[in-house]
Amino acid sequence: MIEQAGVVPVVVATSDEEALHTCQALARGGLPVAEITFRTAAAAAAIARVRREMPEMLVGAGTVLTVDSARQALDAGAAFLVSPGFSRAVVQFAIEKGVPVLPGCSNPTDLMAAVEMGLEWVKFFPAEPLGGLGMLKALAAPFGMLKFVPTGGIDETNLAAYLSFKQAPACGGSWMVRKELAQAGRFDEIERLTAEAVGIVRAAKGF
Repeated sequence: MIEQAGVVPVVVATSDEEALHTCQALARGGLPVAEITFRTAAAAAAIARVRREMPEMLVGAGTVLTVDSARQALDAGAAFLVSPGFSRAVVQFAIEKGVPVLPGCSNPTDLMAAVEMGLEWVKFFPAEPLGGLGMLKALAAPFGMLKFVPTGGIDETNLAAYLSFKQAPACGGSWMVRKELAQAGRFDEIERLTAEAVGIVRAAKGF
């Protein structure tokens, strides 16, 4: 699903109501997937609300820093877990629960740990500050068995370039769900930006 979507919107919601309206706008724009981050106290409630009212939406939890956060996310109904860094404890917990996990990896040591633990997908974070697509290609070269989800500094100006790299079939991004848009109730703009992103993905992937 993530590979087909091409973009995983990274949502920071201050309430479950805000998260629901944001996800509804994403779905209307053609992206029925979201990563709701544990950067606010509303995260677990937001995931639960969206899962309950939008069962067709693929909802994961982001900024999962600890096993406790991972447990809260799964209890709320998260379908996948995303972390900014590599935590063996979080990865092992996800594996034991049979839930997909995308740990943040930024160097060869992280990637070797991911391979050792049997992962096939990782998050490349923060993508642009680390050196962008050139850095990703260099890091990925010895790890042909891995697929990457670059996140951090991805927007409509560089999405297509990242997707042109076969080992990066999807990217994480927040430009279409900027918190100021949601907080201002500009869900129509979120829908418009999402539809624009979907168009970029389709052009890049040729469908």
